[in-house]
Amino acid sequence: MNENSGSEYLQSWKLSEVTDGGGIGSVEESKDARFAAGDFVTSFNWPWQTKAILDGKQLEKIDPQLVDGHLSHFLGAAGLTGLTSLLGIREKGHVSPGANQTMVVSGAAGACGSLAGQIGSLEGCSRVVGICGTDEKCSILVSEMGFDAAINYKKEDVAQRLHELCPAGVDVYFDNVGGDISDTVISQMNLNSHIILCGQISQYNKDVPYPPPLPPAIEEIRKVRNITRERFLVLNYVEKFAASTMQLCQWIKEGKLKAKETVVKGLENIGAAFQSMMSGGNIGKQIVLVSE
Repeated sequence: MNENSGSEYLQSWKLSEVTDGGGIGSVEESKDARFAAGDFVTSFNWPWQTKAILDGKQLEKIDPQLVDGHLSHFLGAAGLTGLTSLLGIREKGHVSPGANQTMVVSGAAGACGSLAGQIGSLEGCSRVVGICGTDEKCSILVSEMGFDAAINYKKEDVAQRLHELCPAGVDVYFDNVGGDISDTVISQMNLNSHIILCGQISQYNKDVPYPPPLPPAIEEIRKVRNITRERFLVLNYVEKFAASTMQLCQWIKEGKLKAKETVVKGLENIGAAFQSMMSGGNIGKQIVLVSE
């Protein structure tokens, strides 16, 4: 929403132009031979409007059967969100089955975080701990998402709870938030451990480079313990999208990956839904249902 988005792959929203984001729609009419009326298509640059004329080059056809007809999963667990979680863990997490690794996830009840914790377990982590902002979210992470434990950072002492819940230290940190919470987690990470830089939501309104620099004392810990903290951009792994999407769909169908959604109905409510998501009002992927 800044005049300069700060990234080469994402353009800023412009005043008096239609806002866009990830979306799904059905084709009513097509002049592109790859699409026919009735096809379902998705795009990362879907305009926030009920009808649109779009360039076929920016669209991808999707098969509802892959997600048992639950189309919105292609925006979340079987879409870019799921790919970010899976490829982030595989490319930057260095998870080894049988290595008795502990993973911590911040923003753990959000779209990426809720999937990342589950995928960490599926990929071989022996313990997964989530950090989020309400007791309800903590409860859902443990009872529905298979997390071993969850910390409510608004009520609990995060450092103390991490000591209690991760007695062998932290080996993999899936970071969605940055800031004080991440500094606390990093201070308890082990030698040769790994940070997956998914997001830094606490830092987005500050004028800092990405990834934001760590405070000097935390950066010193990172260096001494040889903790990796490399920029991760899922769009750098497009060649792995097809196989990874099939893996996600298989896990969803088998019930191994639970896809949580917060659904708001009506395009007129999309602004409020966006604001709610940015302040933690959602559990899982925030979806706006435009029509049945």
